[in-house]
Amino acid sequence: MKLIIQIPCFNEAETLEIALNALPKHIDGIDVIEYLVINDGSKDNTVEVAKNWGVNYIVNFRNNKGLARGFMAGIDACLRNGADIIVNTDADNQYCGDDIEKLIRPILSGDAGMVVGERPIDQTEHFSPLKKKLQHLGSWVVRKASKTDIPDAPSGFRAYSRHTAMRLNVINEYTYTLETIVQAGRQKMAVTSVPIRTNAELRPSRLFHSMFGYVKKSILTIGRALMMYKPLYCFAWLAGIFGVAGVVIGIRFLIFYFSGSGAGHIQSLILASMFVIIAMMCGVIGLLGDVISANRKLLEEIQFELRKMDYGPGHEELKTSGRDE
Repeated sequence: MKLIIQIPCFNEAETLEIALNALPKHIDGIDVIEYLVINDGSKDNTVEVAKNWGVNYIVNFRNNKGLARGFMAGIDACLRNGADIIVNTDADNQYCGDDIEKLIRPILSGDAGMVVGERPIDQTEHFSPLKKKLQHLGSWVVRKASKTDIPDAPSGFRAYSRHTAMRLNVINEYTYTLETIVQAGRQKMAVTSVPIRTNAELRPSRLFHSMFGYVKKSILTIGRALMMYKPLYCFAWLAGIFGVAGVVIGIRFLIFYFSGSGAGHIQSLILASMFVIIAMMCGVIGLLGDVISANRKLLEEIQFELRKMDYGPGHEELKTSGRDE
């Protein structure tokens, strides 16, 4: 059983060695532990620090591609190098390395294929009160969108089985954290979470520059992921909203019309017609999106089979329980 711990890095020379030193060297049930660093276009000596420490693999980007692209490049490299379990952690030592053993236990026992570390958000001192509320709100929205019970959706401290990692697809360029949970929930993957510890902040977050920017990008990411996996549901809601508004305004016009004062309310008739037309268009788009979604599912199955041919099967295929699905 091989575990590869991957760390996305962008100018992390000052903190990378601290994070690497905190990683476990031995875990019961794991035969081999290896380490992989994704250098996302760093301009400092991040690569030199990783090489001097002795990481097993380094994935290099010449330019900064963003967290999502770096994460998927790391997953690809881990699978190609035979990882049975992949753990993703941060280079700023935000997460406690000793909790990796706790993180992978549900995978080793066959209870889950994806495990998310649940941070003690309310007890984290460097989180402002507003950020704590937004973290809870964002996680609630993701739970509703994905139909999972993950309490800390933005957490990047994650473990994936080989089987689950082969099914991952990240489309957005912002972050993988939210989209992968929505994807896992909608594909009915086995997802769970475990409580973890966090360390003192070594540097400010680089994922977002303002709270407004973080909220905006998070909403767009969740909305896009939901429309990908449930397009008919999303556009049916839009169609219903515009349809009801059109009908209500239309009834209002008819009341005025039959009372003899309809001539002064032609604008209501035009507005009602516009809303009804928009509702019909949303319905048609939802149907088309549903057909495209069905084709996407077929393509994902083809991609999964191709990945198995390319990367080779993992230990899950040798089990008969099938619990990783």
